[in-house]
Amino acid sequence: MNINGKTAGDIFEQIRAMIQAGDLVAGMMLPTLRELASELGINRNTVALAYKRLTDAGFLISRGRNGTIVRDPTMLTDIEGSAPDLVLRDLASGNPAVSILPSVSLLAVHIQSTPSLYGETVIRPELEAIGLEWLKSDLKSPFDLNLTNGAVDAIERVLTSYLIAGDRVAVEDPCFLSSISTLRHNRYQASPVEIDEEGMKIESLSRQLSAGVKAVIITPRAHNPTGFSLSAQRAEGIRTLLASYPHVLVIVDDHFSMLSTHDYYHIVPENIRNWVLIRSISKSLGPDLRMAFVASDADTSLRLRLRLNEGTSWVSHILQDMVVGHMHSSGFQKSILSARERYFEKRELLTNALKQHGIKVSDHHDGLNVWIPLEQNSAATVMQMALRGWLIRGGEGFVLNNASSGVRITISDLDAMEIKLIVKSLAGILTQQN
Repeated sequence: MNINGKTAGDIFEQIRAMIQAGDLVAGMMLPTLRELASELGINRNTVALAYKRLTDAGFLISRGRNGTIVRDPTMLTDIEGSAPDLVLRDLASGNPAVSILPSVSLLAVHIQSTPSLYGETVIRPELEAIGLEWLKSDLKSPFDLNLTNGAVDAIERVLTSYLIAGDRVAVEDPCFLSSISTLRHNRYQASPVEIDEEGMKIESLSRQLSAGVKAVIITPRAHNPTGFSLSAQRAEGIRTLLASYPHVLVIVDDHFSMLSTHDYYHIVPENIRNWVLIRSISKSLGPDLRMAFVASDADTSLRLRLRLNEGTSWVSHILQDMVVGHMHSSGFQKSILSARERYFEKRELLTNALKQHGIKVSDHHDGLNVWIPLEQNSAATVMQMALRGWLIRGGEGFVLNNASSGVRITISDLDAMEIKLIVKSLAGILTQQN
């Protein structure tokens, strides 16, 4: 490397320029601190500071004693969904059941939409009324309401309104795939917080808060991939802990709210300066109706509206009118209750069958998936299930600290006979592995 800088700032800029010019490529090893300091005739701490700034900014990856390498800016992460032309039975997609989502023709029946122009109200008043009614029972203090193109869109826009590259964000471990992707591609650092059947562990979250995380993303219900939800006691503990860190941005992603079989427990203390509660309709009405209500404090609301750039980047008014029409229809509540019961029954069928075959699985479940913990890497189990015709999701893509493993099975479209066959296959594989 042709580096001749004498200050941390000079070294930072020179290495960044070399990476951007392609002279340093992904995976390339950089000189050690001692080597580069000796070559430049400067203090080792100066090089350490430059490397830290480059790592925080997302240009380098530190591997401790194994050295420092150039980060791949296009590093891929696992995503939800599966290929449309699969031969295997798909149990890995994380999708809702197509058969219980409203059809486009049904939605069109209810729509009474007129063309929208720049400068019009961003949220249709009828939809805003639905959102306010939905959220006010769980939020005792005043809040502002916005609308985004789904929960992931909301999370990314809020994070980029407050954070800079290198900032650390506390997230559950295992972690939702889209959260991992959002953090990675915005060059934030994911700070893993261990979870159990009641949600984030207080001690683990406390360590990350003490270490200086700038934001916390928490899933109160139907955590993906485990399906766990916050207990009342754990939520109270988290709320008490967060009260000591009023400057930390708190993002609550209640993505499964409409279909959840668990109560909602709010974890944001009154003294937190910046917070959001996100409730999506994508799981209940389908990913194409990608829309999320975002309740927040006034400052966060203003920042979010600037990021949404009112008048040019609103959520489609046609989609809003479809949702309003459907949610006001006579059969809407019945369809939601039916979907909620259906998903619950399928989770119960699968978990009960697993336990009958001696497979360890939690009784605490919610959402579209069931998480099965494993004592070993999931790759062999996923491969063996594929050879038997079943595509399941390996757990390593969700895990941040490599301390646990498992597989995730999506239950949305399963029937009782399939569940018996799936569990029989999985039980046979796990017996052979043990």
